[in-house]
Amino acid sequence: MLRIITLNLNGIRSAAKKGFLGWLARSRADVVCVQELKAQAADLAGELLAPAGFRGYFHHAEKKGYSGVGLYTRHEPAAVMPGMGIADIDSEGRYLRADFGNLSVISVYLPSGSSSEERQQVKFAFMERFLPHLGKLRSEGREIVLCGDWNIAHREIDLKNWRGNRKNSGFLPEERAWLTQVFDELGWVDVFRRVDRRGEQYTWWSNRGQAWAKNVGWRIDYHIATPGVAATAQRVAIYKDERFSDHAPLTIDYDYPN
Repeated sequence: MLRIITLNLNGIRSAAKKGFLGWLARSRADVVCVQELKAQAADLAGELLAPAGFRGYFHHAEKKGYSGVGLYTRHEPAAVMPGMGIADIDSEGRYLRADFGNLSVISVYLPSGSSSEERQQVKFAFMERFLPHLGKLRSEGREIVLCGDWNIAHREIDLKNWRGNRKNSGFLPEERAWLTQVFDELGWVDVFRRVDRRGEQYTWWSNRGQAWAKNVGWRIDYHIATPGVAATAQRVAIYKDERFSDHAPLTIDYDYPN
């Protein structure tokens, strides 16, 4: 069984203080994709760089205390590739790929557009260029799992207050239609929804009000995979016993050789 986990840390050093590393040691994961490091290479040492049993790989943003993605793995990758080869995207540290045999695991962090109209336009520009990249990945003929915070809730079932968020970033019609293209036109699979069709399954909660206590959340963290490996998914779980950030870890077990 291959266990892959994704988690937006909202600051790796902050998450570590909240017990992230202890949970990681107990996770029995093969690969853990993390996003929003908010740290530079110089900030990562010791357990943050290589927790017990894992080796860490990272793609940092140029801006300090911002963005960044990483990948912890128990198995030595054949290759590790930071970035997409697009300068303005790569400067924000949003994409890290590791190849294991015929399987690639990618930690990805799409921009948020919630802070300003300017950032929403940055998000749309990312999406416009990411779609053909996803097409190229599909044409490689490999099995691929893209894990991360996509900052889009796809359907009404994927957030609590969908009626009130139809004009807000993360649930805009253009964003949802784009994600439908990813699934229906390019043939990627939303692995969680393949296994679990229930409502009120969320991975992020606002820090405002009592969103966490009342489970007023959004499902914006995904495993998005090629059909072959997606079909082997056996079990999904959102871990909420501890809180390391405003997101929860999403675990999926694949009946896939590791």
